[in-house]
Amino acid sequence: MMKLIRSCRVAITGLLLLCTSPLCLAHDIAGKATVLVYVKPQGTQLVAIVRVPLEAMGEVTFPVYGPGYLDFARADSAIADAAQMYLSQGMHFFADGVALPPGQIIKTRVALPADKSFVDFATAWANVNSPPLANDVDLYWKQAHLDVVLAFPIASPTAKFAVEPQLNRIAMETHTVLRFLPQSGEERIFQYTGNPGRIELEPSWWYASYRFTELGFFHILDGIDHLLFLLCLVIPVRSIRALIPVVTAFTIAHSITLICSALGFTPTAPWFAPLIETLIALSVFYMACENILGIQVKNRWMIVFAFGLIHGFGFSFILADRMQFAGTHLVSSLLAFNVGVELGQLLVLIVAVPLLDVFFKRLARVSTAGIASDRIGAILLSVLVAHTAWHWLSERGSQLLDFPWQAPTFDAAFFAAAMRWAMLVVGSVAVLWLLNELYRRFTSRDAAPTRE
Repeated sequence: MMKLIRSCRVAITGLLLLCTSPLCLAHDIAGKATVLVYVKPQGTQLVAIVRVPLEAMGEVTFPVYGPGYLDFARADSAIADAAQMYLSQGMHFFADGVALPPGQIIKTRVALPADKSFVDFATAWANVNSPPLANDVDLYWKQAHLDVVLAFPIASPTAKFAVEPQLNRIAMETHTVLRFLPQSGEERIFQYTGNPGRIELEPSWWYASYRFTELGFFHILDGIDHLLFLLCLVIPVRSIRALIPVVTAFTIAHSITLICSALGFTPTAPWFAPLIETLIALSVFYMACENILGIQVKNRWMIVFAFGLIHGFGFSFILADRMQFAGTHLVSSLLAFNVGVELGQLLVLIVAVPLLDVFFKRLARVSTAGIASDRIGAILLSVLVAHTAWHWLSERGSQLLDFPWQAPTFDAAFFAAAMRWAMLVVGSVAVLWLLNELYRRFTSRDAAPTRE
């Protein structure tokens, strides 16, 4: 018995030592980290200057003394390992579509938390090549920054460069600000969170057009609220020809506000985005209620046009963040995004119309107690859509009310914004009038009797 008790004590003691030993503790991953990058082709090298918080490199053990001050005299090896592990292996560059070899670490330097040398490339370059901090500097290691110069061999400084960052090991949320300085032209700034995939630093017009067409296509397929709005249009009609007026009105309307947003018409107030999201939910709920009540609106396309203006602002929110990847091809990228949205919308209609037609034909075989099967089907589907939209409306509306509201300042910026919105309203009314004339002629031609 005594041997058993002694063995248990030894096991418990060993377990406690194992759990409390710092060698066995998992390294904490930083919650958020900001990475600053300068990229510039110089002769036969592509130079990248990177600044990363030392705290984000938690898998490397840095030598410290006292309460946690970085020991510069013994830190060279750990700093080199951190630069190799996180940056040389985490940033992949391409020239004319060909992957470059891993970056060679040219220089490393620890920077103070108050260091402001990353204001431009020249200042950052001069700072990282300046003498290192003295050994007697008391710098808590979690407050330090690590500046690293990476060099990638290139054949020509005028090549088309791209980067594929894989910095997910640095933090749970990594925000990167990358500044590219091409041989000709002005500096281009890219800001992104996480790993956005491959970024063309100088995209060609066809590449930008392809990427933005793809972005618009998958954006509308991922936007369930936009899809349910289109579904509300299809439920009572289920005819491609009959859907032409409403779909055309929706397309033209969201194109107007999408283009205006790209030109800077969108307000910068924090409440604008939740307001638009709330109105989008309201549009879905309203159209579903119309279907449930069986309201026959003669010119339904006008209501769809008004809601399309709102959905266009919703499309613009993702576009505003991605336009930085368009390079100098802003117009073609904007048009390509709109084309992608229309292609996705067309695909939805091509799939939804025959599926709903099959659904209503199957429903017609069921006894309906004197009620038309089309009416029952429209009510069932619209109730499901209305239920979902009502939850969106409640959630988004409550989020909207959380934003503080304040009276606008009547200054030059306010009147300039008011002028732009007045132009948008006038232009939208003009387009609505033109569409009304075209629709009137379209319907009158169909209604005209044919001569025998």
